[in-house]
Order: sequence, then structure tokens, then C-alpha cells
Amino acid sequence: MTGASADTAVPSADGGGPVAPARRPHRVVWLLAAGVALAALNLRTGITSVGPLLTEVTGGLGMSAVLAGVLTTLPVLCFALFASLTPMLIRALGEHRLLAAALLALTVGLSTRPLVDGALPFLVLSAVALSGGAVGNVLLPTLVKQHFPERVGAMTTLYTTFLALGTTMAAAATVPVAQASGSWRVALGFYGAFGLLALLPWLALLRHDPPRTGGAAPIGLRRVLGTAMGWQSVLFFGTQSAVAYIMFGWYAEMLRAEGMSAAEAGLMLSYLTALAVPTSLVLPGLMARVRDHRGFVVFFFACYGAGLTGLWVSPLQGTWVWTTLIGMGMATFTLALTFFAVRTRTSGATAAMSASSQSLGYLMAGLGPFLFGMLHEFTGGWHAPLALVGAMVTANFLIGLLLGRPRHLEDSLARHE
Repeated sequence: MTGASADTAVPSADGGGPVAPARRPHRVVWLLAAGVALAALNLRTGITSVGPLLTEVTGGLGMSAVLAGVLTTLPVLCFALFASLTPMLIRALGEHRLLAAALLALTVGLSTRPLVDGALPFLVLSAVALSGGAVGNVLLPTLVKQHFPERVGAMTTLYTTFLALGTTMAAAATVPVAQASGSWRVALGFYGAFGLLALLPWLALLRHDPPRTGGAAPIGLRRVLGTAMGWQSVLFFGTQSAVAYIMFGWYAEMLRAEGMSAAEAGLMLSYLTALAVPTSLVLPGLMARVRDHRGFVVFFFACYGAGLTGLWVSPLQGTWVWTTLIGMGMATFTLALTFFAVRTRTSGATAAMSASSQSLGYLMAGLGPFLFGMLHEFTGGWHAPLALVGAMVTANFLIGLLLGRPRHLEDSLARHE
């Protein structure tokens, strides 16, 4: 990576892409790589650390059921809002300064929210932390495209793997830390230290930022959404996120309702989450080697279909197999993130595609668990909710066949000018 990436390009002022080659010192290249990895490690800790201690948090803060619902919905709302604002913030601050500010917000929010005693301050500080994660979601594909244009596959592998590791770490380690310390506040505040660690390389990199000058206007979200590819990316990201949020929120509960013990159901959910790590290690590099990605879409749809069918017919026999297949199908999240880089030529287009897809896609994702739970309550069973998941997976497959064709967003934008 070092030899090829040292000849990275100086980004244009508008983030639209490289304008001239410039050899960066190897230490700067490694700082960039470490900064991307550590930032990715932190993007989900504010979300997955709360779920395992939700009862303790809501009880300790005296939260009503309504406010508890707000807390669990807050991530998708913040991700949608701040993703839509990120291109404008990039224009105002530049990518490096903005990511440093985002990581600072994340660190402050995670570190201080366990210190408050009221429900409202906890929600506000949670929103501060989540805003940093939302901005980072959009920025990391952009920074990979900008600084490592010849190593998009390898660097996407790096950041999606660390994203999966951070998600799994926060889900698995929060309860043991709470038990060891005797406090849910310590367990939640503990993740602020990781945010501070991630901030350090970006503070060091600010010294190497090129001077900011006026430039062309960034690509607006309306322009992206004026193209078929823009909407295909939104719908692909939204449907896969909705399925993922359903599985994260309901999978263990569904298995417990079928007769599985709470401990085993929790183990299955942890295994489902952990499967994102190996798929993140392999998928981006494979995608970078080919131009047509429809074969990946077909493969993950087949995994989903087999896993959901097994869950429908025999949930407690072959559960490890069904969980493995569904977990492999959920690699469509990594697929969606990699599409931002491989379907664009410039970092400005990557930022615009990432922002539009995540802002609207996360709003769609928030509806998934709600509709799943409503169908379960209305029917009293799990077949109707699973049929909803099957419909979402099928929609994701059909949209993926369109998005997976070898094209670039810039060509679609040019045709609409």
C-alpha cells in the first residue's frame, strides 16, 4: 500500500477529485490509513453500546417508554439529517477538518452523556455523538477515493472491517465492562477513549492540509437524485439497512419466542453481527477487481433466500446454518458502501452519492423494525413479518441488478445537464 499510495493526489478545493500528483511522505500515508481505520472503529459504538444496557439506562435516567423509543430511533434520524448536511460542511471546512470536528463531537458526546442524570440531556448528548458518526459515514468513502484512488478496494476493506469490529466490540463488551465496574455509566463512557484515540491522527494530519482556495460548487444532492443511478443507490442502501435493523432488533426475540433460551438467542445475534467482519475483509477487494457487480448481488440474494426460507420452515433446527446464510446476505451493507467508490470517478461525486444514499436510506431503515413489529403484533406470529423481510430482500436484489452494472455517476449527471 505504501509505495502505490505515496503518490496520492492533491485534492481540488471543492473535493471534486485530484488536480495534480504530489508525493506524500510515507508517514503521512500511514497516518491517513490509521486515521481512516480508527475513525471507522468508532462510527457505531454510540449505537450498539446502548442496546445491551437499555433497561439499565432507561431505569437509571427515569425514561418513559416514549423517550426510550426516541433513544432507539435517534440513530437513524441523526444519520439521515447529518448525512444530508455533510456535503455543505465539506465545502465550508474541508474533509480533514470536518472529520476532526466530527470525531471531537463523537468523543464529547460519548464521554459526557453517562455523566448526566436527566433523560433529555442524555438524548441531546447522544445526538451530539451520533452527529459525528453520521458525518464520518459519508466522509470515509470520500477520503478513500480522494487519497487512495489506486487502492480503493484495499482501503475500503480496511475501513469496513474496522467498522464491523467496532460494531461487534460495542455489542459484546458493554455488558462485561458494566459488570466489572458495577456501573452502566462507566460502560458507556468507556467508548469515549476510542474516539479520542481516533481524533489524534487527524489532528496531526491538519498540518499537511493544502491551502484552501475557491473552487467549483460541490455536487448537490438534488443533482444526484435527478438521476436513475442516484435513486438506485438510495433504494439499495435503504432496503439493505432496513433488513439489517430488523435483524439486529428482532432476531434474538424471534428465536426466543420459538423456544430458544435467552443466552443462546443472544449468542446467535452476536454471531450474526460478527459475520460482518470476514465479509468486510474479502468483499471490497473482490469488487475492485471487476467492473460488473451483479454477480455479487445474485450471490447475496441467494444466501438471504435460503436463510429466510430455513427460518420460516424450521427456525430451531439448523439455526446456525440459517444464521450463517442470513449473515452472509447482510454483506449487502459492505456492497452498498463499496458502490459509493466504484460507481464514481471523483471524491466529490463519492461524497454526493454517499450523502444522498445515507440521508434518505437511513430514513427508510427506521421504518423497517417498526413495520416488522407492527405485523408481528397484528398477526401474533412471525410468518407475516418474515414475508416483509423477504419482500425487502427481493426489492434490494432487483435494484442491485441495476446498480451493479458497470457505470459511473458522473456520466449520468452529464446526461442530465
